[in-house]
Amino acid sequence: MADAPEIGPLIQRERKARHLTLERLAALSGVSRSMLSQIERGESNPTFAVLWGLTQALKIDLGELIAGEATQPASPIDVVSVALTPEIKSPEGHWRLRILSPPAMAGRVEWYDVEIAPGGRLSSAPHSPGTHEHLTAQTSGLHVRTKLGEQTLKAGETARYRADVEHEIANEGRTPARALMVVVYD
Repeated sequence: MADAPEIGPLIQRERKARHLTLERLAALSGVSRSMLSQIERGESNPTFAVLWGLTQALKIDLGELIAGEATQPASPIDVVSVALTPEIKSPEGHWRLRILSPPAMAGRVEWYDVEIAPGGRLSSAPHSPGTHEHLTAQTSGLHVRTKLGEQTLKAGETARYRADVEHEIANEGRTPARALMVVVYD
């Protein structure tokens, strides 16, 4: 069995190759400066979520980092492959959210590719005060409900609604429904 790669020195090499300070990489990745320092010194093993944030901030592929092959300077166009796009799925398989926004935007503005199975519902507890969702239906059959009102959407329509109250997106159609959702936190 091969030895596990030493991630810390690889992260440090990639950070320095991009002329980034610990503070700047912390700001870009959402990982604290102290945690970055511990990782680079090999005193802490990063979780997958931390590695994801770091690779996105450094604009490198996670597989390349682990293989020790990432040394490309940042590209003017950041591309995230389908395989590396994080997903959240309901345990029953009724819905799937593909996280399209960069980790550094979490808690400010987030955007998702939404897919809901026929008859499926994506129910959400209230988000922080002032939060709004903007849901653009790519297919017909989506129905948005909040305690303040409800609306069925046709393909191409956008619903904008408060998300600081309980809310739900349901697929009332007979085929999978798709939408783009943008969440804006106040």
